[in-house]
Amino acid sequence: MTPPAIRPDVAERALQRRGQFHLVTQLAAAKTALIVVDMQNYFMEPGAAVEVPNARAIVPAINRLADAARTAGSPVVWIQMTHDESHLDSWSVFYERLNSPDRSQGNLDAMRAGSHMHALWPEMQTDPHDLWVPKSRFSAFLPESSDLAKILRERGVENVIITGTLTNVCCMTSALDAMMMNFRTIMVSDANAARIEDHHFATLNNIFESFGDVRTTDEVIGLLQGDSAHARAAE
Repeated sequence: MTPPAIRPDVAERALQRRGQFHLVTQLAAAKTALIVVDMQNYFMEPGAAVEVPNARAIVPAINRLADAARTAGSPVVWIQMTHDESHLDSWSVFYERLNSPDRSQGNLDAMRAGSHMHALWPEMQTDPHDLWVPKSRFSAFLPESSDLAKILRERGVENVIITGTLTNVCCMTSALDAMMMNFRTIMVSDANAARIEDHHFATLNNIFESFGDVRTTDEVIGLLQGDSAHARAAE
């Protein structure tokens, strides 16, 4: 059966490559982390400079996944894009070439820790035991961007579930780098969002064919609950 959101030809190439549709068929909760990327006011709030309207629609799915992850014993990690003047020199291509001076200054002001736009969207349901990790580049797994990979390895995490926004920018680059750093990677088709649906689906297909797995929210929750039930039965 072709996985949801994946084109049949892409699914067939993935099947030929790895011998099965899904890279991950079981999830050990203790070795799995839910990564929530950039669900911040800057991307969520109506009228914000980088508003992603579709991202507001995935809030319930992410909250369900976070609740299931906590129940199963998997860490929930909230990633926040965080910029200040200390990043200007080390990422000058972004600030000086890919953005106008006004846009760069707007990014700096909005993504500064403690600002309103930097904060998580208020409908996100967090828990005191969750982890918060700032990043300074699109990818959360790039060593120059954050300590996320180190934090996860210290906890014995081998599988990462990628959710958030934008599917085709920060979520995609995080997923690519996670795989490159040897984490088994799942992108959740209905818990990622892009501005343009074509970009969203193209990214999911690219990930599925060459970099990792694509699952629905219900499928991931089922995998997490299955591991929880197995653990209870073993007690």
